[in-house]
Amino acid sequence: MELLGVKFAPLRVPLERRLQTLAAGAWFCVLGFGSFIGWMITFYCLVFGQWLRYLTLVYLYWVFYLDWNTYKRGGRSDRWISWMRNSSWWRYFCAYFPVKLVKTVDLDPSRNYLLCSFPHGILATGAFAAFSTDILNCKNVFPGLEPRIVTLDQHFKIPFFREFVYSFGACGACSESLEYLLQPKSQNEKSTAVVLVVGGAAESLKCRPSTYDIILKKRKGFVKIALKTGTPLVPVFSFGETDLYDQIRSTEDSFLNKVQEFIRKICGIAPVIVVGRGFFQYTFGLIPQRKPVTVVVGEPLELPKILKPSQEEIDEYHQKFTEKLIELFETEKHKYLENPEKIKLSIY
Repeated sequence: MELLGVKFAPLRVPLERRLQTLAAGAWFCVLGFGSFIGWMITFYCLVFGQWLRYLTLVYLYWVFYLDWNTYKRGGRSDRWISWMRNSSWWRYFCAYFPVKLVKTVDLDPSRNYLLCSFPHGILATGAFAAFSTDILNCKNVFPGLEPRIVTLDQHFKIPFFREFVYSFGACGACSESLEYLLQPKSQNEKSTAVVLVVGGAAESLKCRPSTYDIILKKRKGFVKIALKTGTPLVPVFSFGETDLYDQIRSTEDSFLNKVQEFIRKICGIAPVIVVGRGFFQYTFGLIPQRKPVTVVVGEPLELPKILKPSQEEIDEYHQKFTEKLIELFETEKHKYLENPEKIKLSIY
């Protein structure tokens, strides 16, 4: 039913679909406002809590003095995160779009890999669903590999919210963290598939439905780390990621864009004004659109181990990786996109 330009959901919607919508909406709220919520909980407990005040002080001592650098040292162990990765929340979340994980080649379980995921979209939904939950059976699709997605370091410095980020196995995206994760493993340890969303928050500002604008030309730090550790680079592409949200559009020289870029450079998070859907209507809101997302893992690019790679060597393998990514996009887009001949990959 449509009223005053607003398209409403049917009254009789199966409970399963309602729960899927709730899971997707909760995901956006936690990621979008989690930092604020974390600080507000801390403030409330310290100022208005009675016995909670003392527990919070103990917690803060533990965070700042005992657990501060965990995000640089591999994050939480599997026994602390498996419950969250298998939560029913993520089952409903993955089914909402739905999200699918597709591999094009097998990955050697005796080696570490750096999976470079594109595009970021608004919230890197496909990468999160595929590699930060066990709902899509990533560990069975790529047996012997332990997936670890990396994200902004500042997420691990916010009380309470950091525990949510840690709970699905995330680690910091700084070079120290990446080198730690990609170091050679002992015989009793699983190899690591580190998942890096290369475009980051800056790329979210370019997110538009049916367009694939990614930031890669000047992002070369990941290639340097891969060369230093001798780690293969694996292109990963989430088809449909950019269709989940639209956003209030602005030109590069507009006041809105300048404000967004200013905030992004300060806190690392792009303040995108999203246009999604609501819980009971499809026209506007903060919930992502119910559109399919297919995460395709491509063929690895082998890199030599060079402890001190030169800029020329970094540029050489950056170009080779770019070609691999373009090849993956052009080969697979006909399977997962509507009107694929009209959709191009734009690299900035």
